[in-house]
Amino acid sequence: MKYSVIIPVYNRPDEVDELLDSLANQSFKNFEVVIVEDGSTIPCADVVDRYLEKLSLRYISKENEGRSIARNVGIEAASGDYLVFFDSDCVIPPDYFRLLDAALEKNPVDCYGGPDAAHDSFSDIQKAINYAMTSFWTTGGIRGGRIQLEKFVPRTFNTGFSRRVYNQVGGFREMFSEDIDMSTRIKNAGFSIALIREAFVYHKRRIDLKRFLRQVYVFGMSRITLKLLYPGSLKAVHTLPAMFLIGCVTLILLACFLSPWFLLPLGAYILLIFISALISTKNLKIALLAVPASFIQLFGYGWGFIKAFTTKIILGRGRDLNEEIEMRRGK
Repeated sequence: MKYSVIIPVYNRPDEVDELLDSLANQSFKNFEVVIVEDGSTIPCADVVDRYLEKLSLRYISKENEGRSIARNVGIEAASGDYLVFFDSDCVIPPDYFRLLDAALEKNPVDCYGGPDAAHDSFSDIQKAINYAMTSFWTTGGIRGGRIQLEKFVPRTFNTGFSRRVYNQVGGFREMFSEDIDMSTRIKNAGFSIALIREAFVYHKRRIDLKRFLRQVYVFGMSRITLKLLYPGSLKAVHTLPAMFLIGCVTLILLACFLSPWFLLPLGAYILLIFISALISTKNLKIALLAVPASFIQLFGYGWGFIKAFTTKIILGRGRDLNEEIEMRRGK
């Protein structure tokens, strides 16, 4: 097989069904799929069985150790020359592998990443969260594959690298933001990395705002862990959500004690998000939902960043990777 698709799974049989259905309908067929069940209490074995005649498919069940270890188990079981990774909550467009293969034939790279988008079937809140995660006005566009404030970094919801990369760099580490860690190690080893814009996936992300808040809070905390691992990795763009949070709190306090006119910048930003989301999604309800989703994205990430910076950098009480593993298992 040319490509091996590796998918870690934890208690998501319905999502695996949609993902495998999208893979079974690919126009390019030279790939295998390795599903690694990471100690799920709601396994997807029955779902996998329905696709055994439609896909070159292998199912591995193991005890719960975390998604990074699950990916590494999948890598060891894979036979492809190029290793591709999706999250279980993704749906893959039918021409994904045809376009990916054409892009890699034209411009061979050791590692690639692709953007994500919201499928028409996604709920309105999922589409609003997708906007918050990909918009230039919220994340600087680092996930959407468009204009960006930070150089593109492949993420594990849609990425791949050659077996040669794995043989030299090794597998994923079980930590928060393990995909950024892996991409950094690949880059530091001198391998080529590229964004393949046409190789996009539909990514469901979190299905409600509460879980979305926890997710982005963890992202903010993990940015400090990455700084400790790679001292030069922290960029000005990574501090923007924290600065935004501090700025909003300051404006609200000034409005309470001095003048309500201090709320004008917040109102302008809310209007900007609403108009941008309305243009992007062409849906009034989604545009309205995009406003709280965007504030959750920025406040959650910002608070996680501030808390981790205070405890790990200022107070020197940094968590080690083993503690992060325990936090992840408690998700």
